[in-house]
Amino acid sequence: MKNPVPILATGLLSVAAVAQVVTENLKSGGPVVRSAEVPWGALNPARGDKGPRAGGLWNDRTKEESSGFLVRFKDGFESPPHIHNVTYRGVVIRGLVHNDDPDAAEMWMPPGSFWTQPAGEVHITSAKGEDVMAYIEIDSGPYLVLPKEKAFDKGERPVNVDPSNLVWLSASQAGWLEAPEGVKDEALPEMVFLWGEPETGSTSGSFIRLPKGFSGELVCGGKALRVVAVTGSLASIGSEEGEAKGLKPGEYFGLSGSESRVLQSGDDEGCVVYVRADGPYRVEPLKSSDQ
Repeated sequence: MKNPVPILATGLLSVAAVAQVVTENLKSGGPVVRSAEVPWGALNPARGDKGPRAGGLWNDRTKEESSGFLVRFKDGFESPPHIHNVTYRGVVIRGLVHNDDPDAAEMWMPPGSFWTQPAGEVHITSAKGEDVMAYIEIDSGPYLVLPKEKAFDKGERPVNVDPSNLVWLSASQAGWLEAPEGVKDEALPEMVFLWGEPETGSTSGSFIRLPKGFSGELVCGGKALRVVAVTGSLASIGSEEGEAKGLKPGEYFGLSGSESRVLQSGDDEGCVVYVRADGPYRVEPLKSSDQ
């Protein structure tokens, strides 16, 4: 990879000073969607209450545009074999999800897993656990559920990735910058490249892992960023109003242009977020001089 998302490691801010920095260094941020604000409805209206529920995070999956939304499954749900008219990507947020060919052996994906479902390919989706939830995104709608008899082959193949198979790159491993003196690599964010070509500045998707107690600024350098909390504790995101509210798994915020947000992971655990980027972006650890 050719320095696709540089992390500028220029000295870390002490956790004790985060509240002051979040208040003083905020820049305008994009919209935030909290759990209580998600508008839920039937994913497939033809199945009504028997099917999964869907809640929009950004754009509208029923229109001819890219979009991202949450899907909630009941424990034990199993769909009949079916296809979709468009390719989608998925990230498991809660519970266990199985998504594969109807004859495939079960592969239960836990939170933090990533998968893709090609348009036109027959598959089933199953769920196990209480209030199973996944994030789904498409590049162009509308998103439709169609019978298996309408299957077609676009030449794409599905991908299922368990968290244990993710390849995390540190700042130095990715060739961004060496950790500053006195700061270990594990104190800096890590990244997994999931899809797209981030080195060209085109649309791409990645996981970003922030270590516990990390404080830094996420800066949009392109058209837009779409950020969904996946696992762990994102203790605060600096809001436009100067407040520092956290982000729970399944919640969302967006940035555009040169906007940014100050992020802080929890003191007890780190966190993983999924980032869909229309162009470049960077994560900058806060400097001691910013106190």
